[in-house]
Amino acid sequence: MANNSYSGVKNSTANHHGDFGCSLKDLRSLMELRGAEAIGKIGESYGDVQGLCTRLKTSPVDGLSGQPADIDKRKEVFGQNLIPPKKPKTFLQLVWEALQDVTLIILEVAAIVSLGLSFYRPPDAEREHCGSAAGGVEDDGEAEAGWIEGAAILLSVVCVVLVTAFNDWSKEKQFRGLQSRIEQEQKFAVVRGGQVIQIPVAEIVVGDVAQIKYGDLLPSDGILIQGNDLKIDESSLTGESDHVKKTLERDPMLLSGTHVMEGSGKMLVTAVGENSQTGIIFALLGASEEDDDDEEEKEYVTFSLSPSLPCLAKNLAAGAVEFSYGDLARRLQLFNVSSLLSPSAKAADGAAMEMQPLNSDEVDIDEKRKSNLKEKKEKSVLQGKLTKLAVQIGKAGLVMSAITVIILVVLFVVDTFWVQGLPWHKDCTPIYIQFFVKFFIIGVTVLVVAVPEGLPLAVTISLAYSVKKMMKDNNLVRHLDACETMGNATAICSDKTGTLTMNRMTVVQAYVADKHYRNVPEPQLIPASIMDILVLGISVNSAYTTNIMVREKEGGLPRQVGNKTECALLGFANDLKRDYQAIRNEIPEEKLYKVYTFNSCRKSMSTVLKNADGSFRMFSKGASEILLKKCSKLLTASGETKVFRPRDREDMVKKVIEPMASEGLRTICLAYRDFPVSEGEPDWDQENDILTSLTCVCVVGIEDPVRPEVPDAIKKCQRAGITVRMVTGDNINTARAIATKCGILQPGDEFLCMEGKEFNRRIRNEKGEIEQERIDKIWPKLRVLARSSPTDKHTLVKGIIDSTVLEQRQVVAVTGDGTNDGPALKKADVGFAMGIAGTDVAKEASDIILTDDNFSSIVKAVMWGRNVYDSISKFLQFQLTVNVVAVIVAFTGACITQDSPLKAVQMLWVNLIMDTFASLALATEPPTESLLLRKPYGRNKPLISRTMMKNILGHGVYQLIIIFTLLFVGEQIFDIDSGRYAPLHSPPSEHYTIIFNTFVLLQLFNEINARKIHGERNVFDGIFNNLIFCSIVFGTFIIQIVIVQWGGKPFSCVGLSIDQWLWCTFLGFSSLLWGQLISSIPTKSLRFLKSAGHGTQRQEIPDEELEDMEEMEEIDHAERELRRGQILWFRGLNRIQTQMDVVSAFQSGSSFQERQLRRQPSTSSQQQHDVTNVSSPTHVAFSTTATDANTASSTVGCECVFP
Repeated sequence: MANNSYSGVKNSTANHHGDFGCSLKDLRSLMELRGAEAIGKIGESYGDVQGLCTRLKTSPVDGLSGQPADIDKRKEVFGQNLIPPKKPKTFLQLVWEALQDVTLIILEVAAIVSLGLSFYRPPDAEREHCGSAAGGVEDDGEAEAGWIEGAAILLSVVCVVLVTAFNDWSKEKQFRGLQSRIEQEQKFAVVRGGQVIQIPVAEIVVGDVAQIKYGDLLPSDGILIQGNDLKIDESSLTGESDHVKKTLERDPMLLSGTHVMEGSGKMLVTAVGENSQTGIIFALLGASEEDDDDEEEKEYVTFSLSPSLPCLAKNLAAGAVEFSYGDLARRLQLFNVSSLLSPSAKAADGAAMEMQPLNSDEVDIDEKRKSNLKEKKEKSVLQGKLTKLAVQIGKAGLVMSAITVIILVVLFVVDTFWVQGLPWHKDCTPIYIQFFVKFFIIGVTVLVVAVPEGLPLAVTISLAYSVKKMMKDNNLVRHLDACETMGNATAICSDKTGTLTMNRMTVVQAYVADKHYRNVPEPQLIPASIMDILVLGISVNSAYTTNIMVREKEGGLPRQVGNKTECALLGFANDLKRDYQAIRNEIPEEKLYKVYTFNSCRKSMSTVLKNADGSFRMFSKGASEILLKKCSKLLTASGETKVFRPRDREDMVKKVIEPMASEGLRTICLAYRDFPVSEGEPDWDQENDILTSLTCVCVVGIEDPVRPEVPDAIKKCQRAGITVRMVTGDNINTARAIATKCGILQPGDEFLCMEGKEFNRRIRNEKGEIEQERIDKIWPKLRVLARSSPTDKHTLVKGIIDSTVLEQRQVVAVTGDGTNDGPALKKADVGFAMGIAGTDVAKEASDIILTDDNFSSIVKAVMWGRNVYDSISKFLQFQLTVNVVAVIVAFTGACITQDSPLKAVQMLWVNLIMDTFASLALATEPPTESLLLRKPYGRNKPLISRTMMKNILGHGVYQLIIIFTLLFVGEQIFDIDSGRYAPLHSPPSEHYTIIFNTFVLLQLFNEINARKIHGERNVFDGIFNNLIFCSIVFGTFIIQIVIVQWGGKPFSCVGLSIDQWLWCTFLGFSSLLWGQLISSIPTKSLRFLKSAGHGTQRQEIPDEELEDMEEMEEIDHAERELRRGQILWFRGLNRIQTQMDVVSAFQSGSSFQERQLRRQPSTSSQQQHDVTNVSSPTHVAFSTTATDANTASSTVGCECVFP
């Protein structure tokens, strides 16, 4: 062994690996082995794990010393526990993306043509040959200024592009900043200097001894030192959905990114970051920076890495920041990595590569098949409605702009060649082309104003703003669409412990030595023999990571660390004046012979100790009514055991357990069993034979007080039309008592409380199959589901979501903290994971993480969700009014006067006001309590209500009357020259400047009207609470003054007098007065009004399309609209795409390339890519059909490259 060690040191020194007894290469090759092969290699090279610890200069008991010099050296030799981040997009890249907008490209081309032609003049300079419309330019000396309009349009396009790119850049920077702050909080338990401490995951180094437990995501590769009933889900790496049992004898190899599904233990860290198995695979998958060089030529399916806190969000930015073990497990589920790395998989083109999810009984095969489409289908209600609305508005805008161009061209041609009877002069061709270009520019600007590209920007800003503010309300949003989905929530299925209660547990009652104590008994009242068994059982039969820490401040409560039920029991031992830590020091974790850890099936935990004489004693604790059924004896006051018959058990349930439970106490039974030497060592794997014939020692009642703010929060939910249900693993009497204290149940209510067994019996038919009709009879009245398993929770959530009993589909939010809550959290519309008590697996499956585990934070999430919905509606009301008026003014003006009263550059300014500025102003309104005074909108409610339609039409008509009055009689009112029928390149007129100024001021004051969408009269209510709104309105007004007074030819403006400004301002202000008049008209009396902005209803879809979509739980509105391929403009709206790309990772955790890939079917006729990318725990398939048979197989590693 010494020789081995010496050669290892010598070899590693030669390779610059310091004085560690093994090199990075040795450890990497070791971690590639599994099972018996790995054990053989460890034995051959190091003797055992202890030998490897010695080589790595660490102790399996005390861990590393923690000296900074030692830690730095390990990082230098073996690497850091992170993967280099993917570079963020540069500002220039974002500018380039913004430039891809088709409407902007058309404007640029038209402006360049206009610019070029403006310098041309006919050789004879006699414009009379070219028609009356071209005359008058030379006389005014304005010919030289003809280039200004083209240049101004180009400049406006540059402004729009820069604003768009800056928005994206600043948001991405903001999200990355948020991530880096969050990343520092990602902690894991390691042993250093003999003390268990929490350190950031990035600080874990090779040689660390890490403590692992149920629910963890492993942050690095390692070898098991000591394990208790440890089972790992390695499906993210191997594709095997069965849990792998890890023991020192069979398979001690632990891999990063895998989930601990049961048990606990310690592991020696042997590989971190890029050198871990998953780090190596990520490098092959193209997540590292080196592969970014090819991005220009190819589109990759890449897997960006972003930080996943054990408790916090990881999908906050498009692109990677740090190595994420949370993201890793989900992303790797896209592929069966083991098959991908095999030659046969690489050679097969178009073969589907499938990956099974986390093993969970509750996700049946049929559901896995259905959920293949989960990523493709659009989860967000709001996005679906907005997409459909945007398409409809875009269609109308395209038609209007086309008609505008046609009418302008026809009128010009008829007037010039028919009315004036002029022939087509060759020299006049450039002049005519200039006219046609001008008409085309007018048409494009009508389209620019009509296309509501501000919608996604408003959604982005509103959601991003909400997410940032929700952080302060203890809601950490992982998926952006969850934020607005919460606004539609109709049901919340909540856990009890820690969410409704304080999760600070204390033993307040006990039944011990034949006596029921209403308070914790004095130590002298309990016989010494019983006391010894009781305290020994409590001390060893609980996780050693659970502890009662000293008070942090004078007069405070002791700090509870770890499982709170176990903390209550350890506190009980302290109350009995016994020191549990002394017992643990005497019997360290390594000396525990066998541990059956707690899980949702057992509802108990047992620990076996081997005595000096060779006999065994097993201590058990668990749910009282379950464990008592396994007890056959009871310890009496004399310390002797007596037979414990079923009748005795019934008596104890009635006299002890039910009274405790009715007071809201959780009842726990403590028991033990002896295995004498004479019977030999039992087969510990036969759990049913082991966990029987127990001797009951004690039953304790544990109090977990209801959080003081919860009853009020539940009352708010009920008032807001949200049903709260409690789903708990506790006793039904305890659950009922807590539900009554919380206000979920009211005295006299006819609501149901039932246990999981009864629920399962009622919802299944004779064959044991779940029937939706049976669930529909139960869920509307169900308020408490007790003694429920995670499967029951998933069944209930699925049943409520799939139900058609009520008119509108239920939107369900679910809370969960355990590993097995994953499927229910995934199935729910919004999954809330607990930030403090939640396992990493639960957090991975969730949409929002409650950083304080508090139910009242969910109510705040509802408020923010509703606020997002209202913010979008406010913006819609404002934008559609501008759209309607601007398009009609441009269209009608062009048709009648052969010129648009609003010039191209002015239109672009209006577009900037109503898109970027208005979305920022209206999307950042803070929420108010009044949002909780109405019922949920529901999934089918239109975005534009009849009240909003009344406001849009009312203000639209009023603004059109004013604009057309100014257009046709304005010169008489203000006693100025008419601006109508002005020839090409004519100077700006006061007349048209007044029209432009009045139009902008009308929009500015109408922005204040748009703050209220439910018919409220006081539109100024709370206006000063939103400084962003005030500053944007004020800032826009200042810029408007600058444009009008000093904008000159580029903006087609001339300076106005004070009188004219006052009149323009008065006309703008009058829209506030007009708003009061509109709100006085009852909406009910206007029966002709229709709502708009519904999601696509099933009855609207043709049968043949419906057949294609029958697998989908939701209709994907965007997919359906795009599939038709009728709308040319929509394909080119990269501005919309770019705005949404900033937050793409919020919605799916996917990279920009994946989003582009998913768009491919609707924009490419040469290839068909079928990509379904679904987060665990759902079945995933990836298939590619490409024209080039070698495309998929010619890539490095397992990237899929589409040329």
